[in-house]
Amino acid sequence: MASEKKHTNTGKRSLKSQNIFRLVLLLILLVVINVLSSFVFTRFDLTSEKRFTLSESTRELVSDLKDVVYVRVYLDGDFPPSFKRLQNATREMLDELRAYSNGNLEYQFINPSENPDQQERNKIYQQLVDKGIQPTNLQAKNKEETSEQIIFPGVLISYLGQEIPLMLLQDQLGASPEQMLNNSIQALEYGFANSIRKVTSKFPTTIAFLEGQGEAAEVRVADISRELKSFYQVERKRIDGKLNSLKSYEVVIIAAPDSLFDEKDKFILDQYVMQGGKILWLVDGAKVSMDSLEKTSETVAIANQINLDDMLFRYGARINYDLILDLQAAPIPVVTGYVGNRPQYSPMPWYYFPIVIPESKHPIVNNLNAVRFDFVSSIDPVGSMDVIKTPLLVSSKYSRVFVTPARVTLDLMKEEPQLSQYNQSNKILALLLEGTFESNFKNRVPATILNDPEIAFKEKSEKTRMIVIGDGDVIKNGVRKSTNGIIPLGMDRYTGQVFGNKKFPA
Repeated sequence: MASEKKHTNTGKRSLKSQNIFRLVLLLILLVVINVLSSFVFTRFDLTSEKRFTLSESTRELVSDLKDVVYVRVYLDGDFPPSFKRLQNATREMLDELRAYSNGNLEYQFINPSENPDQQERNKIYQQLVDKGIQPTNLQAKNKEETSEQIIFPGVLISYLGQEIPLMLLQDQLGASPEQMLNNSIQALEYGFANSIRKVTSKFPTTIAFLEGQGEAAEVRVADISRELKSFYQVERKRIDGKLNSLKSYEVVIIAAPDSLFDEKDKFILDQYVMQGGKILWLVDGAKVSMDSLEKTSETVAIANQINLDDMLFRYGARINYDLILDLQAAPIPVVTGYVGNRPQYSPMPWYYFPIVIPESKHPIVNNLNAVRFDFVSSIDPVGSMDVIKTPLLVSSKYSRVFVTPARVTLDLMKEEPQLSQYNQSNKILALLLEGTFESNFKNRVPATILNDPEIAFKEKSEKTRMIVIGDGDVIKNGVRKSTNGIIPLGMDRYTGQVFGNKKFPA
């Protein structure tokens, strides 16, 4: 018995010694890891979807910051679990950005509703709205009652005296609240990276709205211009045959031209592209407007021939002389009866005004709210294999094509649509072109121009990009006739619905 007891005590001491040895070894290992971590920076993302793994371009962006970017997040407070997810994801994203910023990114979460004084809270709310942070009315339900809470799901990003807003909640027509939150979380990196890039840009990009061919009047693009001015310098410019008239612009916007482009101005536009310039083409394939339907219930849409077909075809796109009708459409008020002599109006879908919910995952339209078009034409990708052609927005599966000349009548809304007629699905309405473009004037210019060093003619472009949209109205804001006031771009004056036009393709 004594021998057995002695053996048991020896085993316990041996086990105790092993545990102590393991503990000491673990402590030594932790010390070594901490010492090494002071020399080597590594972050691990163990989530299956790699949600917190920043792209290389984002890591480079924040690691190159020269001064402190300060982020004020107006998403603090007591929220339902769904919004807690957005709050936590935002904090995690900012932690990740800060980790790569070399100490040049700081953030603060703020509750704009914490002040108990209602008047002071309203002042803060108005200040946020003035800065571009829009409120959301959050409804919370429990067993006894439904409560409402105003939240501001956005941030203000500041850098060396410059400040820009970023909305964290991506509103999308037709999406459930859960889908909107998921999309918003997925868009966090792109939103922060894009905003940081803009606010830290040393030399603001200059954009020109082209004039001279009947393009949209300044008052009709006032709202998109105001939006763009938050990030860019915006001007209006006529070419007038001047060779270097577009040289200083990063982007040229051609919005709703209705008159012929002469060959000299086309040559200047072409060489602007060859030098790496970018163009946003917003060109109607058909001429028609609602103004012509105010006095009569019928009009005719005709081809909008402005001498751009050859140029766009060479670059990779053809805007067709047609109109796209879509059963997924915005409503307009229509007289449906009378009470005495007073007409009674009811909203009815106007199939010439398609509402397009983006399906592409391209960053330009990913998580973008639905975009409303007015009398839009289809686009075909054509031509060069050197150009990548990416459809950004397409019609729904219930769409139809009317080729010009086409009769446009309000009587269309009196008829029950036949699905068999709306069977031309997914017509391209907005097309991104990227790559190396061939000059529209290749093999067409005389030797005097070809060899002129001042002109410096190029027949192949540097890598660049352009967007072609078959509707000039997509970036036009409304104007109140009584006051000449601006109706915000994307706001449906009849329903109050706000579409994503202001964010596409700004």
